[in-house]
Amino acid sequence: MSFLQDPSFFTMGLWSIGAGALGAAALALVLANTDVFLSKPQKAALEYLEDIDLKTLEKEPRTLKAKELWEKNGAVIMAVRRPGCFLCREEAADLSSLKSMLDQLGVPLYAVVKEHIRTEVKDFQPYFKGEIFLDEKKKFYGPQRRKMMFMGFIRLGVWYNFFRAWNGGFSGNLEGEGFILGGVFVVGSGKQGILLEHREKEFGDKVNLLSVLEAAKMIKPQTLASEEK
Repeated sequence: MSFLQDPSFFTMGLWSIGAGALGAAALALVLANTDVFLSKPQKAALEYLEDIDLKTLEKEPRTLKAKELWEKNGAVIMAVRRPGCFLCREEAADLSSLKSMLDQLGVPLYAVVKEHIRTEVKDFQPYFKGEIFLDEKKKFYGPQRRKMMFMGFIRLGVWYNFFRAWNGGFSGNLEGEGFILGGVFVVGSGKQGILLEHREKEFGDKVNLLSVLEAAKMIKPQTLASEEK
């Protein structure tokens, strides 16, 4: 048992433990930056979206079915993860940059939020050039809600998104629920269907604006669609 009295034995043991811990941490970091542990989004059916109850954000809220948003002219709809999030504000501003082109196509731009607390929506509105509705049951974030918890803060892609938004001059706060991931939909008129469905895979995963515009150009207004039948 004389080896127990040898200081180098303990040094080697501590070094081995430290190396093992570093190796495990490195492996965890690598895996966290792959899509292995990300929950896979479940595609939403048109019938699912149509039946969602939304509320206007007026002093006297009105409840409506979501299909009213796109029934005649289709729509581009942003499901906002958190209005106070500076990444969400960045994407809202990006989508709003398409507003003039969408107006030419006759396609409205909308957003839905999952909660309405204090002045969060009001503070979000300068970034978004469309009407905003409340989705209290968080249906636009389903059918299978996906969350990104603290793993998001060790993903390199998320940090890249952070710096991109910061460099763009966007700022925000920590008010409200921000772990349930959002997305963007382009829905055709009537029963034309969902033409684009972008599901945020991590914080700041923005939709491709060209894809939004291409999908919007595919929308056939209900009157035109009826004439072609």
